[in-house]
Amino acid sequence: MTIWLNGSLLDEENARVSVFDHGLTVGDGVFETVKAVHGRPFALTRHLARLAASARGLGLPAPDLDEVRGACTAVLDANPMPLGRLRITYTGGLAPLGSDRGPTPPTLVVALGEAHRLSGTTDVITVPWTRNERSALAGLKSTSYAENVVALARAADRGATEALFANTVGELCEGTGSNVFVVLDGELHTPPLASGCLAGITRALVVEWTGARETTLPADVLDRADEIFLTSTLRDVQAVGAVDGRALPEAPGPVTAEVAKIFQERAAADIDP
Repeated sequence: MTIWLNGSLLDEENARVSVFDHGLTVGDGVFETVKAVHGRPFALTRHLARLAASARGLGLPAPDLDEVRGACTAVLDANPMPLGRLRITYTGGLAPLGSDRGPTPPTLVVALGEAHRLSGTTDVITVPWTRNERSALAGLKSTSYAENVVALARAADRGATEALFANTVGELCEGTGSNVFVVLDGELHTPPLASGCLAGITRALVVEWTGARETTLPADVLDRADEIFLTSTLRDVQAVGAVDGRALPEAPGPVTAEVAKIFQERAAADIDP
């Protein structure tokens, strides 16, 4: 596998980041995961805009988006595969052992791994931990992901592939790496960004392409929703079959199936919507 690291393409044995990188020592970094289909990245312009917004929110220097785009092209060309997970990581660079940043430039890594099509339906759980909608990291795609690792491990232990969070005021928020949509009386809703959820790329496209409503929802809406589905870069639109072991009446339901169809058709027609 060939990886882009700070301006150069390197094989994975030689692509090394310092043990003093601030992304490693304190999680001071941002990232993007981009779906790549036969070497073509999906919605790359939107992903790069969010990378820049996350860096700005964290107080990192603005990334050179032309450089990042070129790095993505170089990595995709060097590693042909049918379906890939393109990972862009941008960190605070070398720094002292502590929270203070150092004087060196940020670190940029672009890597690619194989991905596989996911099933159309999955199970989820809810977790007792909350998203802090007032956190300094709210809405940023930060590399500080340990909270998600813990929640996702709990989901795996219970036979599910995703864990859903409420926020500190009991509103439905998001998954560890996905956004959540619910169908109530035939209408499609998703939590607003003010809930503390990430501004998912797939989420935004579904809202634009289907007219889904951004609605403040209590966490217990999951107990009475007619349909539930997840969206993310690699899930696309994935129906939820059960929440905490409670099976939904139909998965995918008619609204979810229609949304998945619209997403598939629109995404196929435009690789960079």
